[in-house]
Amino acid sequence: MTLAERLESAWYGVGRTPWWAAPLAAIYGAAICMRRAFYRLGLLRQVRLPVPVVVIGNLSVGGTGKTPVTIAVAEVLRRRGYTPGVVSRGYGGSHVEPVLLDATPDPAMVGDEPCLIHASGVTVAVGRDRPAAARLLIDAGCNVVIADDGLQHYALARDVEICVIDGVRRFGNGRLLPAGPLREPLSRLNRVDFRISNGGVVALGDVPMQLQGGLVRALADDHVKPLSDFAGQTVHAVAAIGHPQRFFASLRTQGITVVEHAFPDHHAFVAADLAYADGRAVLMTEKDAVKCRAFAQPHWWAVPVRAALPPDFYEDLVARLTTARPH
Repeated sequence: MTLAERLESAWYGVGRTPWWAAPLAAIYGAAICMRRAFYRLGLLRQVRLPVPVVVIGNLSVGGTGKTPVTIAVAEVLRRRGYTPGVVSRGYGGSHVEPVLLDATPDPAMVGDEPCLIHASGVTVAVGRDRPAAARLLIDAGCNVVIADDGLQHYALARDVEICVIDGVRRFGNGRLLPAGPLREPLSRLNRVDFRISNGGVVALGDVPMQLQGGLVRALADDHVKPLSDFAGQTVHAVAAIGHPQRFFASLRTQGITVVEHAFPDHHAFVAADLAYADGRAVLMTEKDAVKCRAFAQPHWWAVPVRAALPPDFYEDLVARLTTARPH
């Protein structure tokens, strides 16, 4: 077990946190407070765009389901007459300068999550300088910017904040990194506009969400069939996401026997990673599939999911955007 795996086990109640994690968490917490103070005092500059900005992120490290939420929000805003664009840091990619994704983006350059969002039909820009990348979206005709994984990136001023929570694991031991899984203290939740709980426990004030699927798509030719076709079979399940066990568990609920293959988040796949000698079907997340299409085999399948959210959430979100006044 790696150090990261040992820490994660301790965060969620299995094993003990190393002695050195507590002092490092105290230093980390002090740095967070100082950074926030610098923005409040104007010592660090916050950029206000001429269009509304919706920030979607999380408090804890690991996967919470924010990318499906980003796609769902963009789709609803588009149906409501907006022209949304998504700005992302592009984790896992090598591109540093701000750039708009073209028709055939390379995940190795711009990251896997931006490619997945772009595949849903949304205009996407990536770059380390998020305000500069967001301006590319505005120049391209977008009139609302959605910042993917932007909750802790205060350089970009925002009109609406959405925090996505893993409803099963919640916040673990509630401690800051590396003593716990939190990027910011739990008190940060008091300042967000919406808290979305992905499955599991829905606390008072949370918006409930479920990830829904039911189909699989062949990487080689985009052929689609029901996920239930794999019921009673043994498959290789591949996940390079923040919380692979959620994906594996979702397959088991369909009566599928899973051989687990968990990779680090944003792992850059090569064909040898998936060269399993038994020839069994390989099922993977959509986020991973965008990195494997170039060398896909006929028995490799992506398992798409979508975020199912209550209509009232979208109504409230649109109402807030309607009254937003950038300044």
